[in-house]
Amino acid sequence: MKALILVGGFGTRLRPLTLSVPKPLVEFANKPMILHQIEALKAIGVTEVVLAINYQPEVMLNFLKQYEEKLGIKITCSRETEPLGTAGPLALARDKLIDDSGEPFFVMNSDVISEYPLAEMIQFHRAHGGEASIMVTKVDEPSKYGVVVMDEETGKVEKFVEKPKTFVGNKINAGIYLLNPSILDRIQLRPTSIEKEVFPRIAAENKLYAMVLPGFWMDIGQPKDYITGLRLYLNSLRKKSPSKLAAGPHIVGNVLLHASAVVGEGCLIGPDVAIGEGCVVEPGVRLSRCTVMRGVRIKKHACVSGSIIGWHSTVGQWARVENMTILGEDVHLGDEVYSNGGVVLPHKEIKSSIIKPEIVM
Repeated sequence: MKALILVGGFGTRLRPLTLSVPKPLVEFANKPMILHQIEALKAIGVTEVVLAINYQPEVMLNFLKQYEEKLGIKITCSRETEPLGTAGPLALARDKLIDDSGEPFFVMNSDVISEYPLAEMIQFHRAHGGEASIMVTKVDEPSKYGVVVMDEETGKVEKFVEKPKTFVGNKINAGIYLLNPSILDRIQLRPTSIEKEVFPRIAAENKLYAMVLPGFWMDIGQPKDYITGLRLYLNSLRKKSPSKLAAGPHIVGNVLLHASAVVGEGCLIGPDVAIGEGCVVEPGVRLSRCTVMRGVRIKKHACVSGSIIGWHSTVGQWARVENMTILGEDVHLGDEVYSNGGVVLPHKEIKSSIIKPEIVM
């Protein structure tokens, strides 16, 4: 079985982190986003993953090649010379996706994080006998999205309604598909939307089915949703693999702590914190609802909440970083600096106080 991961473009919503690496390689819960998906695909028998990419393919492949042998899965690239939407990449990768087995293949968006119930999706797809299966998730405010109208018993998709003004359902596309190879005959090699052009046609022929995703789901392609997704992920980890979470008198709630990270005395860490490889958290630090990426140093008595600290950055003594502050790679905040939200571009040194910076150049 094969899979195609739609890697996407420049990752502008997650800048300044994506100024250093492509978005799928940005760490989430201490591993690159895309690795969560590749590991889930490998676990259910996928033998080859094709990356549909139009930005920095060499960086992506060079990084992921190290995981081919480790995971025992083939990783190849299908490069776009122009943006092809969400369906065009399937046509471009046609020869990579079709083989003699005739088995369906997965398609996933690279910035979607969930519990990946892929084995259940295979069973669902085989049972209904249609041409395509999509995963859907429930939302509280369906009027903000494109809603999938479906038969609640069979899962058969009836139609799609974009930002409905009256209630037609509360389920939206979750960006995880299982498709028969025949769907490739429906897609031309041109910019095409699978959600707005391909799926509605299949639904009109009664060949499209939707499975309601159990557990959590989040598109983590922008900072606010990244932080929310971390909370959901760690809560799921607590239920399924609690031994992977940190424990101790200085830990509050769900905390993911890399084995190589060092945490000093008198700290209070959590809830909903990920601390990456080689990090140093000095005594008296307070961390909550944040990600501290590889190689970061948080100095004595600093406080970080609701923020992302990029690779190899430093937060000075008694500094306060909160309210969705995003530090790029190699950013160094001085002692007692205060940041109440905003973005700091990579390779900067901030010595004076900053309050609500939009972009620190």
